[in-house]
Amino acid sequence: MSNELKHIVIVGGGSAGWIAAGTLAANHHANQPGGIKITLIESPDVKTIGVGEGTWPTMRNTLRNMGVSETDFMRECDASFKQGAKFAKWVTNSDDDFYYHPLVLPQGYFDVDLFKPWKMAKSPVSFSNAVCYQEQLCERDLAPKLISTPEYAAVANYAYHLDAGKFADFLKNHCTKNLGVHHILDHVSAVNSAENGDIASVSSRSHGDIAGDLFIDCTGFSALLIGKHYNVPSVCKKDILFIDTALAVQVPYDSADSPIASHTISTAQESGWIWDIGLPTRRGIGHVYSSKHSSQERAEQLLRDYLAESIGDKAKDLNFRKIDINPGVREKFWVNNCVAVGMSAGFLEPLEASALVMIELACASISEQLPANRETMDIVAKSYNDKIQYNWDRVIDFLKLHYVASKRDDSAFWRDNRDPQTIPESLQELMALWQHRSPSEYDFPRKREMFSAASYQYVLYGMDYNHSTETGFVSDDVQRKAAKMFAENQQLTKRYVTALPSNRELINKVCQFGFQKV
Repeated sequence: MSNELKHIVIVGGGSAGWIAAGTLAANHHANQPGGIKITLIESPDVKTIGVGEGTWPTMRNTLRNMGVSETDFMRECDASFKQGAKFAKWVTNSDDDFYYHPLVLPQGYFDVDLFKPWKMAKSPVSFSNAVCYQEQLCERDLAPKLISTPEYAAVANYAYHLDAGKFADFLKNHCTKNLGVHHILDHVSAVNSAENGDIASVSSRSHGDIAGDLFIDCTGFSALLIGKHYNVPSVCKKDILFIDTALAVQVPYDSADSPIASHTISTAQESGWIWDIGLPTRRGIGHVYSSKHSSQERAEQLLRDYLAESIGDKAKDLNFRKIDINPGVREKFWVNNCVAVGMSAGFLEPLEASALVMIELACASISEQLPANRETMDIVAKSYNDKIQYNWDRVIDFLKLHYVASKRDDSAFWRDNRDPQTIPESLQELMALWQHRSPSEYDFPRKREMFSAASYQYVLYGMDYNHSTETGFVSDDVQRKAAKMFAENQQLTKRYVTALPSNRELINKVCQFGFQKV
């Protein structure tokens, strides 16, 4: 292996492999003389898992930095706009039980904490509606922008829903045709070690040995490099997050002009929850549940009951695809000259769409910190492992928060989730603080946090989290600022619900005309 890092070999395709390829190739000039060579080898027989259909707003920058046209992406990936998540029946299980986690920050977020003034007003308006206009856009199935808005720009902050299989194919075409990524379709038959314990090469059935300076393991659950070669264990998280099984199905719309939801819909069940994602041509729906708390037969029946509400008797004849989740995170992510990205690094339930964003953040971190040579690689690996472990810990805390703050008492699943033995100490400490004040950016030590304090506020106050003390004193100055922010939010809400098109209408225009190019 050469001392200077000149060749990166990515083993495995799918979303993880091609996001890695695109990010590294674009940032390190793989299509130019002197740039770093990027090779991706993937098996022709491995299919995409296909449950990662929700993204974060970060995906806009990820695609833009690769040189991807947003118009092309939306047309070819069956993509729609996502403006947050709606959580139904997570708090009390009543018919009117729902709250939103929008993608727009609360009005005046960096100037004033609106929780106390909102609480003191004892208004029937939800926290989300009082501080942010996005819930009203979602309730009306409205888009986050206009057809005249340039690519990747926004009126309201947004992410995407997409077809995971089409997305991987789209990125593959873009990377190979525009970014200089060398693609090999072949089976990896062996992993070959150098004297220092690094990976020297991988052997393929038809293309011989493929040598490299850095190997990225994107082989999914098989974890061919990080797991089977380096024997780095996956640390099970089922003691914290109980969800370990998914039943997935794709459902067509009644008609070509059916509304497309502008948000992920998450509806809590006895022992898990059901996701409902609207794409332009279909809905992706699935039930994730804890096999410890529910049989597969019961989980299937609850999913059919949910589907019957929108498609009637057709739900009886649908076949579901079962996916084992096995929640866990790799003990280390970067070992020697091998780094795991995607499901080979870790996988949790799809709540809050963390899977794709963890891939994005991993690839961005590898690209930004890419070592110049082997001598500095271990230094980078140490920093990378610390950073990625921290990110996984924050994801686990945030997902667990949704269960801990619930008041549901109708099944052992919900009661067990509130058992202190299942709650990470880090989350317990934060929730102790938040009994007396709002979540703050000062509660988190990193500059780049997975979730802002605003996200914690939306979830806690959407779930009517109990405070052990009264709201406390609010100065006249804060009251005046808050009143101004509440009024501004009402004005923005009225303006946007009138001016913005429906999700379906804008997507149709994108397919017909395309966005303006910047």
